[in-house]
Amino acid sequence: MIDSLKNIFAIPDLRRRVFYTFGLLAVYRVGAHIPTPGVDSVALEQFFKTQAGSLLGLVDLFSGGNLSRLTIFALGIMPYISASIILQLLTVIWPYLEKLSKEGELGRKKITQYTRYGTILLSVIQSAGISAWIQTQFPDAVAYRGWLFSAMTVLTLTTGTAFIMWLGEQITERGIGNGISLIIYAGIVVGLPAAIVETIQDMRTGQLGLLSIIFLVALMVAVVAVVVFVERAQRRIPVQYARRVVGRRMYGGVATHLPLRVNTGGVIPVIFASSILSIPTMFIQSFNLGSVGWISAIERQIQYNMPLYNILYMVFIIFFCYFYTSIIFNPVDTADNLKKYGGFIPGIRPGRKTAEYIDRILSRITFGGALYLALVALLPVFLISGLNLQALPFIGGSLQRALPDIVTNGLGVKFFFGGTSLLIVVGVAMDTVQQVESQLIMRHYDGFLKGSRVRGRRS
Repeated sequence: MIDSLKNIFAIPDLRRRVFYTFGLLAVYRVGAHIPTPGVDSVALEQFFKTQAGSLLGLVDLFSGGNLSRLTIFALGIMPYISASIILQLLTVIWPYLEKLSKEGELGRKKITQYTRYGTILLSVIQSAGISAWIQTQFPDAVAYRGWLFSAMTVLTLTTGTAFIMWLGEQITERGIGNGISLIIYAGIVVGLPAAIVETIQDMRTGQLGLLSIIFLVALMVAVVAVVVFVERAQRRIPVQYARRVVGRRMYGGVATHLPLRVNTGGVIPVIFASSILSIPTMFIQSFNLGSVGWISAIERQIQYNMPLYNILYMVFIIFFCYFYTSIIFNPVDTADNLKKYGGFIPGIRPGRKTAEYIDRILSRITFGGALYLALVALLPVFLISGLNLQALPFIGGSLQRALPDIVTNGLGVKFFFGGTSLLIVVGVAMDTVQQVESQLIMRHYDGFLKGSRVRGRRS
């Protein structure tokens, strides 16, 4: 490992890329301490501490804690991610975008430009909503209310998001790794030192025992290992190419494989599920419907950490795993491309039969990936406060008494590496290491793993 790190700084181009990436990430972190004019960030931060696990908590996670303090980077990179997802969905249903996606580099640049426009539009809408929400819910946190504050907030937050988008694109082009992912990664890991200090303080005050700390560390290592294993896992379908003569040369006659990832959708299904579950609560609170008896009961049941919330969360994650996988991977197109270049799966007829075979295998492994995502996403809920089964009607009390206390009430600890943050941190780290590894091997240097190669999520 030490020799590999020395090799990184021994290559001028790679050294320049690494320092360039660190420099832009440092600029991003500096912006996280510049507040939006006219806002009391302390009052807002206290409110967001109660929103962990909700949509607001998820957005704050992606923004690196900037939303809870309403800094100039409060929107973070979420508008860009939302615009990218919307463009991916429109590519499937809009023939114009579908045609652009098949035009190579030129079409990709055009779609990227549309994504930028969509990012600015979403930033304006979201910043206007945040401005109105703060003036309504936290009037004491605003120094001056009215259209001037709204205009200043919209201008500041939209400009901040555009600047973050530019930083991400510059890192991707001139640095190491995917810039957007690294910005999200930096926003998450910056809270790790504070989480460690808080855990040590809890241990000193007796809130956490030594056995709980050992169990927590062991579980953390085990979960990270499982995430790495599943993110790299893939089903390889054997493919053979028939020999064909082009001019005076013979092509084909080789055997390869078609890799199908177990977790094709990545972290996107978790984001979709959290967003969908937050809509009813936001609707009820916006129209003040909580005073109605049965609506209030429903609102309580779909709150974070309630049994109904956990069940729906798991169901939606599984559903969106299949939904998003069907969008980004088309078995029919894959089968047509294999047939076009003379490839075939042994024992399977080319064309429709091949598409059905690939779709059947993809459906099976996607189910395993969906269960993995759901369990990882619910792990922090289980560790922090348990399953909260007493909230279930009729049978809640009996289940609460029958099951062990660790299942119903959890450990009462803050499991930092859990849920969405864990998937992002591990996935981005794997992708970045893979790119550094490729740069080292291309220049005939040893990589991080001698005798083997790091296989990223996209390999």
